[in-house]
Amino acid sequence: MNISALALAAVFVLIAVRKIGHFNIKIWQSMSIGALVVLATGQISGPDALKAIDLNVMLFLFGMFVVGQALVASGYLYAIAYHLFNRLTSVPQLVCGILFGAALSSALLMNDTLAIIGTPLVLRLAREHNINSRMLLLALAYAITIGSVMSPIGNPQNFLIASQGGLSAPFLTFFKALAIPTLINLIVTYLALRLVYRQQFITAMPLTHNPVKLLDEKLAKLARMSLFLLLGLITFNIILSATHSPVQLKLSHIALIAALPPILFSPARLNLLKSLDWSTLLFFAAMFVLTSSVWQTGIMQRLVSELRIDLTTIPAIMLLSASLSQLISNVPLVALYLPMLANPSPEALMALAAGSTIAGNLLILGAASNVIIIQHAEKHDASLGFFEFARIGIPLGLVNLLIYWAWFRYGYG
Repeated sequence: MNISALALAAVFVLIAVRKIGHFNIKIWQSMSIGALVVLATGQISGPDALKAIDLNVMLFLFGMFVVGQALVASGYLYAIAYHLFNRLTSVPQLVCGILFGAALSSALLMNDTLAIIGTPLVLRLAREHNINSRMLLLALAYAITIGSVMSPIGNPQNFLIASQGGLSAPFLTFFKALAIPTLINLIVTYLALRLVYRQQFITAMPLTHNPVKLLDEKLAKLARMSLFLLLGLITFNIILSATHSPVQLKLSHIALIAALPPILFSPARLNLLKSLDWSTLLFFAAMFVLTSSVWQTGIMQRLVSELRIDLTTIPAIMLLSASLSQLISNVPLVALYLPMLANPSPEALMALAAGSTIAGNLLILGAASNVIIIQHAEKHDASLGFFEFARIGIPLGLVNLLIYWAWFRYGYG
């Protein structure tokens, strides 16, 4: 009996049903239970569990949570949103604004960053204009997943591919290979949301945006400083990468530096730290432990071996990376898949980037950004269920994969 695989399956079930009797079970609780089971039963040792937790990811998320919380608590995030969205006067315009704005931003700031700061923003827009919050949360989730595909810094797995894949010009390679199908997929996503939530799109009432006042002017100044630091350091990193500099700033370091102004200079730093989304950090630590335990059993390796397919073809790379990312998450999947691609072509690397990233549009656990969005939504008294995500995400994700495959087959190169 494979206890690790059973624990992972049980976590999937708990995340799907979210309720046992009168008890509501949150995503982080389900994943924590799974991690505790494999630890208690000896499926993974304590030292191996600690090694499995990616410290860079944890520090990156902590730093971004601090920046995001400062933006929200000060009211500065909503002030920015007012200036960006106040000219959008209809639901179709607003959904387009969220889709394309979040997609472009995720390509520059990384998808997890947009998940952190975008969730409270779209929830405020939903409340202000009486729009279905689940529709806007889905628009945000799908947009940042799709948008992050076309950039080597759009998500952690792309960064891994760019840094270990031997690409001489990663930004140009990603953009040339993935920008056009990404744009097509954003249009397809808009049409899918319009079809499923058509009643929301035909509302006749024009949207009226209310001016926003800052809640804490001093914290707003510090949040602005954090945002400028974040954007500046990311731009600096892009320049270093484009010039093939051996020096690179880790994303975790960028996030921690950006978090320093509110931590060091805000009188409200303790309240800021107390209000951070610690449950999501716990979720990620537990996820690393559980997925590492599953990988150590060899069940995934045996499954791939029994398929008896060439792992280096474009269709195989895309299908396997998209499907296996649902089970062991896309970052560890890419880390394990790259060594199997001996001297990979840029096309193979781009297929791996597309497949492992678009995995996030299929199911909630396909991308860490989905989990961040749902956890943050629950913190703001909103929700997005497993099945509502899947009923749109599975067909949408399959169409997304098909579009990327068609581009590799007929358009790329």
